[in-house]
Amino acid sequence: MDKKIIVTGAAGFIGAFLSARLVREGWDVTGLDNVNAYYDPSIKEDRIRMVEAAAAEEPGSFSLVRGDLADAALIERLFAEGEFDVVVNLAAQAGVRYSIDNPKAYVDSNLIGFYNVLEACRHHPVKHLVYASSSSVYGGNEKVPFSEADQVDHPVSLYAATKKSNELMAHAYSKLYDIPSTGLRFFTVYGPMGRPDMAYFKFANILRADGTIKIFNMGDCQRDFTYVDDIVEGVVRVINRPPMDCGTGAKYKIYNIGNSEPVQLLEFVSTLQRVLVEEGVLPVDYDFEAHRELVPMQPGDVVATYADTTELQRDFGYCPNTRLEDGLRAFAKWYKGYYLIGNKNA
Repeated sequence: MDKKIIVTGAAGFIGAFLSARLVREGWDVTGLDNVNAYYDPSIKEDRIRMVEAAAAEEPGSFSLVRGDLADAALIERLFAEGEFDVVVNLAAQAGVRYSIDNPKAYVDSNLIGFYNVLEACRHHPVKHLVYASSSSVYGGNEKVPFSEADQVDHPVSLYAATKKSNELMAHAYSKLYDIPSTGLRFFTVYGPMGRPDMAYFKFANILRADGTIKIFNMGDCQRDFTYVDDIVEGVVRVINRPPMDCGTGAKYKIYNIGNSEPVQLLEFVSTLQRVLVEEGVLPVDYDFEAHRELVPMQPGDVVATYADTTELQRDFGYCPNTRLEDGLRAFAKWYKGYYLIGNKNA
C-alpha cells in the first residue's frame, strides 16, 4: 500500500497520537481539524505541535489543514489535490451529554461532515476508508460483552444515533461505489493529553481545584477503559488490510476495539485517586471522601460497556491489554508535567 493518508480530527486525542505513529512509519499525513472550542483549544494546539515535532525527526511528513468537515468545497479540494490512498475519519462532535444540549453540532459534523467524506471517496477513489464509530451504538443492550453481531437499533443519545448512521452510510457507499470501508467501535478511550471532558481528566481537574466529583448511578456503572496507544495500534493494523466483500456485495467491516475488561466506576475512581497521590498531583493527606458525591444516572448514559474483541483477534491477532492502573499512571505523570504541579510557575 502507498503512503498518502488523510486523518480528519488530527488535533483530537486519538487523531494526534495516530498521526504521530503514522509519520514514524513513513506515511505522508495530511491532517484536517477545525480546532474548535468544545474544550480548551490549547491542548489541541499542543497535540499539533507534538505531531509536527515527530514529523521533523521521522521518515514521514505531516501537514495540517485548519477547516471544517462540513465544508464540502474544502473536502472536495483536499481530496482532488491530495490523491490519498487511505482516509481515516476521526473528526466528529464528541460527547453524549453535549448532544442533548447542542444537537445541531452533531448533525453538522457527524452526519453532513461524514457524508462529505463519503462523497469525496466516491469521486476520488481510495484504497481504504477507516472511520470512528463508538461503543455508544450498543445503547442500553443488556447482553454483555457487546458483539459486532448484536442489534444496535436502540440508541439512547443523538451522538450514538449519528455513529450508527455513519455505519449505515458507509455500508451503502461501499456497496454502491466499491469503497472498502472499516468502522471501529471505540470503547472509553483514555490516556495522556486526552479530552478534558472525559471523567478521568475532569475528575483530576476538580479534585485539584478542591471541588467535588459526581459519581453517576450511585457508582453502579462499568466502563471498558481502553488506553490510547492500544486504540492507535488497532487502527494502524486495520489501515493496512482493507476488507473483502462481507457477503452483502460491500467491502465492509465493523470491529470493536476495547480492553475487554470492564471496571466498576468506584474501582476506577479509587485507582485514579491513588495514582494521582502517588505521582504527586494531589497531597498524600487528601480527603477523598469529602470530595465525592454519589448521584443518579444522567440522561443519555448507559450502565455498562464491555467489548467482545473476538473479531479483531481473529483477523488481526490483536487485543488491547493495557492495565487500567498503568494507563491512569501514565496520565497522572503527564498531567503533573503538563500543568507544572509543584512548580512555582504553576
